[in-house]
Amino acid sequence: MPECILFWHRRDLRIEDSVGLHTARLHTPKVIGVFCFDPQILNRDDMAPVRVYYLRECLADLQQQYEQAGSELLILWADPIQAIPRLAQALQAGVYWHQDVEPYGRQRDQGVNQALNEQGIVQRQFWDQLLHAPAEIATKVGQPYTVFTPFWKNWSQQDKVAPYPKLENCTKLTEIERQVVQNAGAIPLPSLKELGFDWPGQWDYQPGAEGANNLLAEFGRSAIYSYQEQRNFPAILGTSRLSAALKFGVIGIRSLWQFTQDCLQNFPGNESVIVWQQELAWREFYQHGMYHFPRLATHSHRAQFDDFAWENNQAYFQAWCAGETGYPIVDAAMRQLNQTGWMHNRCRMIVASFLTKDLLIDWRWGERYFMQNLIDGDLSANNGGWQWSASVGMDPRPLRIFNPNTQATKFDPEAEYIYTWVPELRSVDVPQILSNQITPLERQALGYPEPIVNHQKQQQLFKQKYQLIPRAGEGNFGREAEV
Repeated sequence: MPECILFWHRRDLRIEDSVGLHTARLHTPKVIGVFCFDPQILNRDDMAPVRVYYLRECLADLQQQYEQAGSELLILWADPIQAIPRLAQALQAGVYWHQDVEPYGRQRDQGVNQALNEQGIVQRQFWDQLLHAPAEIATKVGQPYTVFTPFWKNWSQQDKVAPYPKLENCTKLTEIERQVVQNAGAIPLPSLKELGFDWPGQWDYQPGAEGANNLLAEFGRSAIYSYQEQRNFPAILGTSRLSAALKFGVIGIRSLWQFTQDCLQNFPGNESVIVWQQELAWREFYQHGMYHFPRLATHSHRAQFDDFAWENNQAYFQAWCAGETGYPIVDAAMRQLNQTGWMHNRCRMIVASFLTKDLLIDWRWGERYFMQNLIDGDLSANNGGWQWSASVGMDPRPLRIFNPNTQATKFDPEAEYIYTWVPELRSVDVPQILSNQITPLERQALGYPEPIVNHQKQQQLFKQKYQLIPRAGEGNFGREAEV
């Protein structure tokens, strides 16, 4: 075992509750962190500036965490397949990292693994971002689940590993080694501008491990115990707001599960806590799906729906993106996304249903726009949510069509959320807003557009097109629900 181990961070930007870091520290006190800015990821046209901002701030926080542990975090900016082996060779170090579920990540890791093996460099990989690795949860015949309920029943019954201790009492690089790593490509942490991005907005919550733990503590004081009732109301702070922290792994999934167990100790059988546990399971359901079915990244899970007759009206799409559809709840949600880089989960479902089933636009257009703007944009979760909303993915039944006016009435009954993000409507009475019965003259005076489509007509058209797609084993049309 080498004297020095490099731990290659990706979506695990913390030093606590990390299986790879914990294992490395058992072997040696000289555990050095490394993060590599990958040009193939940074240069993607669906990379959101707000997400790069959050990543960069989390890395600044991670550098401080390593400093407190007696070690340091090295920064690279190059192709990891060349950069990671080059750095390891220069230090005569082993390399540990956590496995990924995404197609590009797996391909990249295979390349790094091969390069390390060719140079005889010790390397180990671990599952860390999931409570259960994809191979651990399967049907009785050994197949991956494609429906959530049986997945949850199996997943929830499996024993969960306890959180791992925080990295501490490490050894830094020597001055000679520090010169070696600079020659091997290590650089100071770049600014957001140096990375080629600009984010003029401001994220309301502190990036990094401390910020994530503060949010978790706040959630645990009260909101989690009423989560089942309040999670669907976008005007209420009824959710954990930890999605970005989970995306980048600034808080460990085992720590979150332990948190839920502690909550259940305080309030045994609390349904809201169990519902939040199910949300953690949905996250893993979609990640397992991406691992087992990598075609999901570009195609519908239900392959026959790749031939669906989307209309893909570009003007409709631009109105949807801008929050100018004439449907207040839809426009409020899209403006929240555009201005903050985040959107409430209930609203994500509303706008996704509207794009696909009212505007008849390919779900991949919406998925891409979300990834271009979301601070918590995660391929597995975003893709899974969009395919679910479009009724083309896993767990597709019943056919769900969200009525935007019904959704607004149920989940924004005082129009607080709409008033916040569509301020030109603040003079309009709540019943008018919720029913969307705003007269053309009022809309003109307020500068708010007419509805770009008729919901009732569009849902019928969607159903007609949906009916034409053959669905083996689903009967003629399957169950149907407008909500």
